[in-house]
Amino acid sequence: MPQKRRRTVEIPRDRDGVTVAVGRRTVTLTNLRKPFWPALGLTKGDLLQYYADVAPVLLPHIRDRAMVMKRYPNGADGAFFFMKRAPSPRPDWIELCRIHHPSENVIDFPVIQDLASLLWVVNLGCIDLNQWYATCDDVDRPDYLHFDLDPGPGADFDKIREVALHVRDILGRLNMPTYAKTTGSKGIHVYIPIVRGPLQKEVWTFAKAIAIELESRHPEVITAEYRKVKRPYGRVLVDYNQNAWGRTLASIYSIRPTPVASVSTPVTWEEIERGVRIEDFRIDNVVDRVRKVGDLWKPVLGKKRFDLRAVFSPPKKPKRKARGIS
Repeated sequence: MPQKRRRTVEIPRDRDGVTVAVGRRTVTLTNLRKPFWPALGLTKGDLLQYYADVAPVLLPHIRDRAMVMKRYPNGADGAFFFMKRAPSPRPDWIELCRIHHPSENVIDFPVIQDLASLLWVVNLGCIDLNQWYATCDDVDRPDYLHFDLDPGPGADFDKIREVALHVRDILGRLNMPTYAKTTGSKGIHVYIPIVRGPLQKEVWTFAKAIAIELESRHPEVITAEYRKVKRPYGRVLVDYNQNAWGRTLASIYSIRPTPVASVSTPVTWEEIERGVRIEDFRIDNVVDRVRKVGDLWKPVLGKKRFDLRAVFSPPKKPKRKARGIS
């Protein structure tokens, strides 16, 4: 008989609310039996249980970053709204990231630092998690850049995979480490860990240049045109604009509000070459996959990072040797 896996937190299935102990903290969870994917028989409690189970590999990727809340109070099929400011009342242990916006607005975003704060945010009805690209100690200098590969009308997931490989190859020529994940929705995200230093605008500028170059090399499958009305049919958008300041993408291991409750999941380049699908990774199998293969994106957190300053800085001129007088 297979051994039942041990869980750090067990979300009850027979009641609507519970207060759970998470370390030294307690978190009150509500509406646990509320249907979030009625066709799949999945509830808000199932959503919370997934995040509790995947937390050990998820938390390192979102810690110390402002979190934009995308709330689905009535489940995946219902309306959603974005919320930036941490709601009140809230536990006094929820950390805040204060960000000054160009509009002179100052917003205190919540920060997910541990399992307790993760459950607190998800309990607000957040299905996917959308964190800031830079950590809170310097919100203007990201530590990764990325490309969001988004299919236009007439482009299927096979084209998405083809374009992902083109992105990998062009960045590989620059010796840039690349990591891919399914978006969980329609496409693939390609991330490049970078040394912190360049401003978000400079990162955006570099990403735009790469996207335009890719379009020029593969015009039959790639567009870098951001305006929908001007995009050619059957192309994949290499979306560089998501690197703009204040934008966010669904995080790694985020569940998406799709009919199959798919998950944004890290994949190997070999898997992309063989032919993965968005629906291969779901709320019901991703935790087991992580137990089997580990966190494929652990290197994204490591020290092997590309220094974009080498791209922005002009090459040094070689010193001219002094000539003797003959």
